Amino acid sequence: MSQPPTQTPLILALSGVSSSGKTTLARLLTSIFPSTILIHQDDFYFPEDQLPVRASFRDWDCAAAIDVPALVETLTHVRKHGHLPDWLPASKESQNSTGDGAGIGNGEEVVRYWRGVVGGWIEEGGGRGMGEGGREEKQKEKQKQKEPETPNPPESNNPRSRTLVIVDGFLLLGTSVPTLRASFDIRLLLRATYAKAKARRERRSGYVTLEGFWEDPPGYVDNVVWPGYVEEHAFLFTGGDVEGEVDEGVARGLGVDVCPGKGEWGVEDCLGWVVGRVMKGLLREDGD
Repeated sequence: MSQPPTQTPLILALSGVSSSGKTTLARLLTSIFPSTILIHQDDFYFPEDQLPVRASFRDWDCAAAIDVPALVETLTHVRKHGHLPDWLPASKESQNSTGDGAGIGNGEEVVRYWRGVVGGWIEEGGGRGMGEGGREEKQKEKQKQKEPETPNPPESNNPRSRTLVIVDGFLLLGTSVPTLRASFDIRLLLRATYAKAKARRERRSGYVTLEGFWEDPPGYVDNVVWPGYVEEHAFLFTGGDVEGEVDEGVARGLGVDVCPGKGEWGVEDCLGWVVGRVMKGLLREDGD
């Protein structure tokens, strides 16, 4: 029987419309924070022949396509035991490309920078001022010092170094999954404009699935992906306009942080914002 972790993991929801950069950011976070577990919602799809149909297409972008109870059970197990359950199969999503429009050209440099910032913050036992996007902090740091070195492994009893469980998925915070939404300690919603989401999605070659490989048929984004995203997330935005202003009252009441920039930020700016929100989450959990 496995022993419970000495420190309870912090569980992060990294959600947003398809092709908003979730998986790219999730993978980058595993190289920045010292102890991580990465879970992809896409690994919880039902078999293709069990998916509902929308506008004559198999609908991969709705709650009925996902085994939500199994994902909730997985998160409960990780929180209690500090590792993935033995029954969970190897990830299929890890075999998928993130598309050529959502990466960072200087990715190694950016990761090295943020790894140093986070490592130094952990070793020093604190830090403040990680605000919107982290862009101002990054510029200040660059003016004061050279790129920081990779930190030494942090002490295991440091609350800020405990395991970060990163869950990326298109439907972690939607209106139809309140139980799943409540399973997270930090709830972040990334944004992408319709134009950017469509362009990025259509550049992808396809997706590895349980049965083999899926390629979007023509019209899939317009008839399935975007309408599904709007239906699930309109409640978080003023007037239901997912490309408009966030309804701060609703979002705050649910503990959901929506990325600034209205979907126009690049991956590097979004990464700084996400890192800042995780650090703030660790501070809150530490009682600071």
